[in-house]
Amino acid sequence: MSTLPSCPQCGSEYTYEDGAFFVCPECAYEWNNESESADVESMVRDANGTVLEDGDTVTVIKDLKIKGSSSVVKVGTKVKNIRLVDGDHNIDCKIDGIGAMKLKSGFVKKV
Repeated sequence: MSTLPSCPQCGSEYTYEDGAFFVCPECAYEWNNESESADVESMVRDANGTVLEDGDTVTVIKDLKIKGSSSVVKVGTKVKNIRLVDGDHNIDCKIDGIGAMKLKSGFVKKV
């Protein structure tokens, strides 16, 4: 059984690899499968598995201690207009009363 994907253009199952690309012999369409898998991996999900996007509003689901400070981000804190970034802390935001901060997506849920 072949593990190669079907052609996204015409649906043909007779695709083959040519270097880093896949080629369809029926419609001559070429595509790079790495970009498709990178899109799936780059999706950021909240604690419930919902996909997050730039500009979403989220709620903190756990008390979060702020490193180097005695402040705490309390459960239920609403964070508006988030921005997604690469890295371990993949949400960049401003929290009222605290300021600019980076959060992990596993500690928030989409509103």
